[in-house]
Amino acid sequence: MKKNKFLLQLLSIGVFITLYSFTTITQEKWVVPEEYKTKANPTNADDGENKAYGKSLYSKHCKSCHGKEGYGDGPKAEEQEGDLGDFSTEEFQAQTDGELFYKIKKGRDDMPKFEKKITDDEDIWLIVNYVRTLAE
Repeated sequence: MKKNKFLLQLLSIGVFITLYSFTTITQEKWVVPEEYKTKANPTNADDGENKAYGKSLYSKHCKSCHGKEGYGDGPKAEEQEGDLGDFSTEEFQAQTDGELFYKIKKGRDDMPKFEKKITDDEDIWLIVNYVRTLAE
């Protein structure tokens, strides 16, 4: 009888840990307001100077978590709880420029909001342009 009670307790603990782990790892879908989804990128992505500046901004603000190539493998990635994404995937690249702009500017959970750190919207657009270069 004691053995059955112990096994039942052990099973209950295992179920609890599994459910807790699943709920903390799974993130809600990141809903972007419609006005941002359709927001047009006003910068010239093909301009060499813009590309270089966008890369430097990415290196300064994003690379530590998202990694050099945008795989979500930066030195601070393991400290984060959520999915950092893989910028090279079709799924990620299918987002509009406006969606990426919103996510960088407003942040969520472990993703910091950069609206106070990067006060010039054009700089955020340049980061969006650079992230586009990380496609497979």
